[in-house]
Amino acid sequence: MKFLITGVNGQLGHDVKEELMESGYSDILAPTSAEMDITKKEQVEEIVLDYQPDVIFHCAAYTAVDQAEDEKEKCYDINVNGTKYLTDAASLVQAKIIYISTDYVFDGTKDEGYDVDDETHPVNYYGETKYLGEEIVKKYQNHIIVRISWVFGINGKNFVKTMLRLAETKSELSVVSDQIGSPTYTKDLSKLLVDMSLSDIRGTYHATNEGYCSWYDFAKTIFEVNHIDMKVCPILTKDYKTKAKRPLNSRLNKDCLDVDNLYRLPDWKDAVERYCKVLKKEEKR
Repeated sequence: MKFLITGVNGQLGHDVKEELMESGYSDILAPTSAEMDITKKEQVEEIVLDYQPDVIFHCAAYTAVDQAEDEKEKCYDINVNGTKYLTDAASLVQAKIIYISTDYVFDGTKDEGYDVDDETHPVNYYGETKYLGEEIVKKYQNHIIVRISWVFGINGKNFVKTMLRLAETKSELSVVSDQIGSPTYTKDLSKLLVDMSLSDIRGTYHATNEGYCSWYDFAKTIFEVNHIDMKVCPILTKDYKTKAKRPLNSRLNKDCLDVDNLYRLPDWKDAVERYCKVLKKEEKR
């Protein structure tokens, strides 16, 4: 089989490529954004037609949530136009496209976890463009949409790395305690995505590590795992001003995985522990 990956320099794209290689697949095309600009329709079409992939992992996205409020045109171009060009190209070669979406397509007002068929209602521009991307992909039959949240991986910036960096110069931090979701380790997620790509399933799925927490709980766990003495103070979203609004409830129900006999990812705390061990190994190199 032949696999095309967008966003290979990001956290998830990097780990999807690694997982494919570890699984014995070698026919992988993972162009950088400089090598394939997804906002250029002709370039995307040319590369896809030339390579003829069986599966396209669409991991590339504009993900700077606050910055997106000021760079709406750029955000739309990447997340909406780029997704359309890639999906259109996939249809030319009948490739399966796996589109990575986000918990931010929901407004976070539901009291319980969100099901895959719950009504979407983004509260920020980034979420709006990811929702529009979903709508484009849904029109193509051979698709899988996977909503994820609170991602951390070895290749790129994330909350874990930010907390560890801040711990080098601070002894006290204030972290939001009323936004609830599931941290998601890209190494765990990439294994599931590869399995999905090899199956006959279609449709929309939620995939995060098991369990829920607040950003405050997440931060405390990071420091505990790394044996760092840090005072973490809980604060409310209303007291932590950001340009883009965030959903308070980002819990995603994963019953959809059970229905199609797909496995659930390990608990998020277990994932954080394993990830931090990898980070320490990287530091020693």
